[in-house]
Amino acid sequence: MRTRIRVILYSLLLLVLVVQVSRPVCVDVPSETEAVVGNPMKLTCISCMKREEVSAETRVDWYYISPDEEPIPIYLFDGHPRELEGPWRGRLVWNGSKDLQELSISILNVTMNDTGTYNCVVFRQFEFDSYSHSVTKTLVINLVVREEASDDTTALYSEIMMYVLLVFLTCWLLVEMVYCYRKISKSDEQAQDTATNYLAIPSENKDNLGVPVTE
Repeated sequence: MRTRIRVILYSLLLLVLVVQVSRPVCVDVPSETEAVVGNPMKLTCISCMKREEVSAETRVDWYYISPDEEPIPIYLFDGHPRELEGPWRGRLVWNGSKDLQELSISILNVTMNDTGTYNCVVFRQFEFDSYSHSVTKTLVINLVVREEASDDTTALYSEIMMYVLLVFLTCWLLVEMVYCYRKISKSDEQAQDTATNYLAIPSENKDNLGVPVTE
């Protein structure tokens, strides 16, 4: 009985892992801060919402902060993405998600002049049954543009270790499930053999199985 419960628990755990992997999950991932001249660069801006807040009205303003700390608007999302006038016009691409939890943009053909600070300002208006509520979130990205890519082995090792851990956990669960199924199968076979041997005993001997031997 305990073995069967254990198999059921492992099966449910594996099912939960599969469902969690297949479901889209919002995670606040920080943006990359190093770009290479001539390559595209994604400025990641993520603002996660609760399930009941997905229908919120969203507005996103992207700014470039000049050396004299003056915010220069470069991109706007207010129902639809729109580039604004400036040195970045024609080189900005919207990379937001359909549910507007990711509100990123990409800079095409990065130049050395793109180095600097970028602000992603997210404004959300929530409408509830009895009241409305608004939230403003600002994400700051300090972008550094280099002429050549620098070696970043830490990120590579972290990604490799993450995949190795996922593979190890998956294999461990599979091994445990196979072990439990084999153990249950062996127990069922033993029970079936015992029942078969009992049926093979003559009826007169069956009656004597329960009679104690006395002197």
